[in-house]
Amino acid sequence: MVCGTTSGAGKSLLATALARWYARAGFKVAPFKAQNMSNNARVVDGGEIGSAQYFQALAAGCEPDVRMNPVLLKPETEMRSQVILLGRRDDALAAMPWQARSSLLWPTIQACLDALIDGNEVIVIEGAGSPAEINLQATDIVNMRVAAHAAAATLLVADIDRGGAFAHLYGTHQLLPPEHRALIRGFVLNKFRGDAGLLEPGPRLLESLTGVPTLAVLPMWRGHGLPEEDGVFDARGGGHGPAVAIVAYPQISNLDEFTPLGRVPGLGLRWARDAGAVAGADLLILPGSKQVAADLAWLRRTGIDVAIAAHVEAGKRLLAICGGLQMLGAEVADPHGVEGAAHGLGLLPYSTEFAATKRYRRGHYRFGPLEGAWAPLGGVDFCGYEIRHGGTKPLAPRGGSPLAAVLDEDCGWQCGATLALYVHGLFESAAVMRALFGHDTPALEDTLNGLADFVDAGFGRATLLSLVA
Repeated sequence: MVCGTTSGAGKSLLATALARWYARAGFKVAPFKAQNMSNNARVVDGGEIGSAQYFQALAAGCEPDVRMNPVLLKPETEMRSQVILLGRRDDALAAMPWQARSSLLWPTIQACLDALIDGNEVIVIEGAGSPAEINLQATDIVNMRVAAHAAAATLLVADIDRGGAFAHLYGTHQLLPPEHRALIRGFVLNKFRGDAGLLEPGPRLLESLTGVPTLAVLPMWRGHGLPEEDGVFDARGGGHGPAVAIVAYPQISNLDEFTPLGRVPGLGLRWARDAGAVAGADLLILPGSKQVAADLAWLRRTGIDVAIAAHVEAGKRLLAICGGLQMLGAEVADPHGVEGAAHGLGLLPYSTEFAATKRYRRGHYRFGPLEGAWAPLGGVDFCGYEIRHGGTKPLAPRGGSPLAAVLDEDCGWQCGATLALYVHGLFESAAVMRALFGHDTPALEDTLNGLADFVDAGFGRATLLSLVA
């Protein structure tokens, strides 16, 4: 099990790397995270799971499964989250107080973990936040309760770049009850920059205080290529290629699909949080949204709605995906109370209505003919996925550019220089990246093997094998 002293310590990346390392070593491997909180999700058989566990399954060489992330919390506001249980939305659970909810969820989590243990040789388990949140220990269903149930050799990871790593490791260890401390097999200092020799005598003193060795010091590695689970990746300005701006509204979702853009040489990439950041973009992207109505209101408060309209009026390329697609239309109706109705930006001639049930689809898509700047995508096949309540229907045209369907099943349209799609994952296709930018980004398999090489160098083969002996 991989636990962290804080969120962002590097748990997801380390768990993904370990899954690939053990798979390459010949073990049958599966990932597991009892409960994830993220608006980055992927479609699997039976519904959806957090993106991190999806990529960990691919790293392990197994088919992603809802049991690998039985509980997914998708934040909708600061105080409310949608609850996904075994891949499907469960509004009854979302309405319950947390203490009551956690006790009901544990039997499902336990059953999923037991089934994965029975069917595999190695399970790589990821924790959440910190295992030493003493206010939450009584209702823990994702950290040390899981480690104890699986009798898992547990690694505790700290982000040393933030400072205070030794205190984080020591304090976390000391706040755990004795039976959980006994599961900690090693500390990991992650994101280190500089001469590792300067860490002495820190690791030796920490071991003398806790009895736990520091098993690895992993260097800072920004270009690993794995999508970030939360937050936005580091955008880059400048460059000789197109200027790309992604609108970063408060309830942005599925932002991990844009990671490949950060690896295109020369691309000027930025996250737009104000109208000024939209100006000058050659390509503007409206990503998915967990709360379309709320994010539309934010666009209007910030004046970004006016900047988007000016971008469209100037005939510049715009790509809108899922929630972003819905924002561009006339109305967003919500007769079932899914997330709220709203007036769209009125820039494309269609309207959207939220259905009571969510559509899940993962598969192959093929573009029909496209025009203008999007013409290179015509006929291109790519793998993608849909996670949505919304269904969108064209309206009668009232002048301007015509609306043309470019994907089957009412999931993609072109209108002038604007391309609006319900399908996520466009930039994860090598064929799409070649068509749009004339450049291949590293294949996912190369990224995953690079992660395995990274932990092999940091831990050493003998140490990694000892954790599963």
